[in-house]
Amino acid sequence: MYHCLPPNITVSPTETTDFTDSADLEDLLTYLKQVQQIDLTGYKRPSLLRRVRLRMRDVRVEHHQDYLDYLKQQPDEVTHLLNTVYINFTSFFRDRPVWDHLENEVIPKIIASKAPDEPIRIWSAGCASGEETYSLAILLAEALGIEQFQQRVRIYGSDVDSEAILQAQRGCYSSYAVEPVPPDLLEKYFEPTAEGYCWRRQLYHSVIFRTRNLIQAPPLPRIDLLLCRNMLMYLTSETQIRALVRFHFSLQPTGYLLIGQAENLVSHIQTSLFQSVHRQARIFTKVPNAHRDRRLLPLAFGSMTS
Repeated sequence: MYHCLPPNITVSPTETTDFTDSADLEDLLTYLKQVQQIDLTGYKRPSLLRRVRLRMRDVRVEHHQDYLDYLKQQPDEVTHLLNTVYINFTSFFRDRPVWDHLENEVIPKIIASKAPDEPIRIWSAGCASGEETYSLAILLAEALGIEQFQQRVRIYGSDVDSEAILQAQRGCYSSYAVEPVPPDLLEKYFEPTAEGYCWRRQLYHSVIFRTRNLIQAPPLPRIDLLLCRNMLMYLTSETQIRALVRFHFSLQPTGYLLIGQAENLVSHIQTSLFQSVHRQARIFTKVPNAHRDRRLLPLAFGSMTS
């Protein structure tokens, strides 16, 4: 994944904060968006509220206005708040049956649909610290061979969390983190270090990481496989629609979308934009031209369509 707001986080009823009025939270979100250029308005409010309360408790601030003042006065507090909001949970080959289906069904079909020298473009949206993105790289390199992989494949990992992206760009992980990688693949694609393992340098140029807000930034074009796992579930329904329409724009006509097992999307939008090809693995293909629906374009792009 992916940055997310984790479920089942509770705050004790005895905690005393004055975030009882939704307007209090909106004031904070407005400040972050207008002054800090950080837009959290697309997230579901109950999850955001829980995370902000946790940060207020950490800095021993009881009242919303006091915390907003604290946020303005402490240069590092925005980073600390975002680290509380963006809980990055990911691992190599997480949910192994999904990866088996990608390896045995989806990736061979993508390769078969291409000319021998035609590029293959993959997008891991909400990639967090990069484990998912490098897992994709391993599958593509195994399917094509390293030489073809280097020549043809570009895998894009994106996340709004800049610190997670820096970690992904380094490509270095602890011995514990790489345990899900089979030993032969670990030796083939990673170099051992004193702290763990690092992605081999000669393969770096095929994997590209960028800080990116998938709602504000233009969709990446001509994508053959797009993974966005367990992030959409934390967005409001309207923001989910915007993301899905943008994903539709991004995908090639024969491209695939993979979403997380826990996603609970707006079903009528999902079925009008995408059709399921493997329900258990949550893999979809796009419905041709569905993104041109005039009801969806304003939601997806706002003023960009005017």
